Amino acid sequence: MLTTLRVLLLPVLNALGPVLMAFAVIMLIPAVYSWTENDGALMDFIMGAGITAGAGLFLTLTLYRFRQELTARHGFLLVTLSWALIAAFAAIPLMLHMPGLGFERAYFEAMSCLTTTGATVLTGLDELPHSMNGWRCFLSWLGGMGIIVMSVAILPLLGVGGAQIMKAETSGPLKETRLTPRIAETARSLYLIYFGISVACAIAYHFAGMHWRDAVMHMMTTVSLSGIAAHDASFGFFNSAAVDAVAVVFMVICGFSFTLHFVAWRRHDPLVYLRNPEALAWIGLLLVLIAAATPILYLSGLATSVPDALRAAAFSIVSAASTTGYATSDWSLWPCGLPAILLLSSAVATCAGSTGGGLKMIRVLILIKQAKREFTLLLYPNAVSPITVGDAAIPNHIVFAVLGYTLLWSFSVLAGAFALLATGLGSLESWSAAVACITNLGPGLGTVGPVGNYQGLTALQLDILTFLMMTGRLEIFTVFVLFTRAFWRT
Repeated sequence: MLTTLRVLLLPVLNALGPVLMAFAVIMLIPAVYSWTENDGALMDFIMGAGITAGAGLFLTLTLYRFRQELTARHGFLLVTLSWALIAAFAAIPLMLHMPGLGFERAYFEAMSCLTTTGATVLTGLDELPHSMNGWRCFLSWLGGMGIIVMSVAILPLLGVGGAQIMKAETSGPLKETRLTPRIAETARSLYLIYFGISVACAIAYHFAGMHWRDAVMHMMTTVSLSGIAAHDASFGFFNSAAVDAVAVVFMVICGFSFTLHFVAWRRHDPLVYLRNPEALAWIGLLLVLIAAATPILYLSGLATSVPDALRAAAFSIVSAASTTGYATSDWSLWPCGLPAILLLSSAVATCAGSTGGGLKMIRVLILIKQAKREFTLLLYPNAVSPITVGDAAIPNHIVFAVLGYTLLWSFSVLAGAFALLATGLGSLESWSAAVACITNLGPGLGTVGPVGNYQGLTALQLDILTFLMMTGRLEIFTVFVLFTRAFWRT
């Protein structure tokens, strides 16, 4: 056991030191904004930054002799501990500003922001200091592309390699694909694309009618697909077709793979989106759902005109399918099974390499192809039937990984829902909250629906959902591998 600690845990804790110190510096950004606004939250951020920096410095200095190049096992452990600990430190300003909030609720809120889930236990958002709302949105923006991906560009400068970390955090089954030869350059390239889309989104929101403050905050939660809002009424606060349209456009953009954005930008060829099967499936699913929901909303009387029905359907469907979770209406009350369809879409729609959550569309395509191959082999047992997605042949080891991932993902939803049921939460809330948190959607159905929140849940229920949010964001295997005996074997 002591050997395991020396070889595995202590080098990871040492690598976490610089990450925490960098995060402490980031925490000074809302502190400066609070100072300029004089909104009363300055000392909350200063104290939070001081505690975080102190912890990071302690780990760096006391464990300096364990500093070494990280292996694959170190990478998995570092990713998981980074998300768990950074969420804890990110919760400090929330707890200091709202003493009655408590650690579980503050930690749930911070984890929801970092994992871009968008579930909240807070009310009275319109009365919160702008810097505190900005902190929640900023955490989502950081989490959108991953705190660890950002750190990949920094850790090599400290003598800690980032390749294994990048592989552990990156979403999707085809993790070995690189955009550039060096992993740090890949991280910087992705952030360049991410930053460019963010700037464009903020400008578009402002010209659509938002104040610059709202434009920047909601830009952060749009490009990260988190759905965290600075108002209790979410996007219903703005009641603007232009604002809704901007949100829809950028939610769709960020539902694509950022590697695809990079390729389109590098080649100056927007047609790459039309040649990518996953991108076409993402857009195709959205169009099918919007086309189906629009007449239902109009004929059921939930919309007074076809344009209003189209606007409501497009916004809510793109918001749910992209795992953003913004709300302009209570889609949990829509007829004809639409609420369940929207909840299910959050699990399958977005592309791998996007800021969205869920299983990812590429895995769904592989599962469909595998099912088709099984039918072929039933009829022609000796047939050679490779699985292809577009022009790419999918190796069997990836197919098996997708099957295993889907099984473990489904088991996690079931286990989470049954755990919530055992705590006394209602069946509708239990099942929908489990799906909404593991897909990083946020709103579920019932009291935790689009116009509700998670405030009424107990500390234990929030702990269960917090774990689901983190495991969903880190794609199950990264977290669950830590619970295997083989991982800790020296």
